[in-house]
Amino acid sequence: MHVLLFDDPAIRPHLLPFTFTRPVAALRCGILTLAEKWQYRLGVAAVGYLTQPYLQEKFPAGDVSGPALIINGAVCPDDLLVRQVQALHPGQALYCDERLVAAHVADASLVAELIQDGPPESRQVAEPVTVVTRPWHLFLFNGAEIRRDFALLTQGRTSQPISDPHTIVYGAENIFIEEGVKIRAAILNAEDGPIYLGKNSQVHEGAIIKGPLALCEGAHINAGAKMRGDNTVGPYSKVGGEVGNSILLGYANKGHDGYLGNSVIGEWCNLGADTNTSNLKNNYASVKIWSHKAHRFVDTGQTFCGLMMGDHSKCGINTMFNTGTVVGVGANIFGAGFPRTFIPSFSWGGAAGFETFKLPKVDEVAERVMARRALPYTKVEQDIMKVVFEATEADRVWEKAK
Repeated sequence: MHVLLFDDPAIRPHLLPFTFTRPVAALRCGILTLAEKWQYRLGVAAVGYLTQPYLQEKFPAGDVSGPALIINGAVCPDDLLVRQVQALHPGQALYCDERLVAAHVADASLVAELIQDGPPESRQVAEPVTVVTRPWHLFLFNGAEIRRDFALLTQGRTSQPISDPHTIVYGAENIFIEEGVKIRAAILNAEDGPIYLGKNSQVHEGAIIKGPLALCEGAHINAGAKMRGDNTVGPYSKVGGEVGNSILLGYANKGHDGYLGNSVIGEWCNLGADTNTSNLKNNYASVKIWSHKAHRFVDTGQTFCGLMMGDHSKCGINTMFNTGTVVGVGANIFGAGFPRTFIPSFSWGGAAGFETFKLPKVDEVAERVMARRALPYTKVEQDIMKVVFEATEADRVWEKAK
């Protein structure tokens, strides 16, 4: 059975800037992306994405003819929900209140009409489901999703041993180590939550790790880092300093000292040495952040909320991000003082002001950065960035003043 994960039109715009460059289901929460969670639980070799046309070449739908299971890409599965989805017959759909969760369709080419009009036969989920509808949900749900993914990935398997005699371990039964992991003189405390160390990842000397934590394939925790729990370090990322309840989606670097808390960092981002994020207002008030959908600041309802940074954005040394800062795609931030709390995509500057980071220059940097990981900056990637550049033009208000 072909599985198609669709971008819910009522959700995707609220998850910008992260969904500028990926489908909703390609977001990472816990150890796995939402798509990988469904792929593992349904036992399928691959899933297809029903997303924005400009993203479709990078994230293909695959075969959209014939029968398929279509699933809301913002929904995090659990055992009960997966059983309900697998029990659907052709023409049946599963809802959580008014939200379509999944449907079994006889003809996947008609999925757009199904999402808009609904199926002929629907039923409600047995229990409320976890749905990522706002950017801050990613870090809010992260600890629980690490636990859920840990159980899924490690069931019936045996962890690699910790051979380093200088590494101190607490709660060893809650630690799972894949092949190729290297650990040196670290402290691993899994008493309050699991620690998952992915294939060929590394934990360097003096690192202190408190679970829940997911260190994905090829990622590094640098010497002396303090990982305070509920953290995900995505594939081939590097982290140092102090990190709490944060996600690096992948291929991102926060390699030096500085604090990152209650934050989500996109792919191909780099935080300069001693970059710090504020995640708590001085008056302990609820944090407001910029919404690309509402075109204004919205209340998160959260006391703790740090930095939301889109793909391919960078910041220089000693950058200070205020509570609830949103940075778009392809921005370059530097200079003294606090920059504004909404930094549009393709911005160049800081507290002293911004100008536009021109697309050819962005492409040059992206090509150089990706080459360091032996990956090409393809025309597909360039075309995505071009669409995002044009779509975010109105956010760069200084362009209108010229």
